[in-house]
Amino acid sequence: MAHQAEREEIEVKKYVDYKDIAYLKQFTNPHAKMLNHRRTGMPALKQREIANAIKRARYMGLLPYVAS
Repeated sequence: MAHQAEREEIEVKKYVDYKDIAYLKQFTNPHAKMLNHRRTGMPALKQREIANAIKRARYMGLLPYVAS
């Protein structure tokens, strides 16, 4: 690919917790959308766990659905 974005090295945690907001914010862009696995570099299983944790945190009101 010609214009591939640089990937940030993000630590892979053993357990993804929906209450760890600082960790989950690394997987969202400034508009509060989730980043895909190509941007994060996570394996598919971890990416699903992160997606579920972000959705739970949004439901609990810890993360925004849309950035204002």
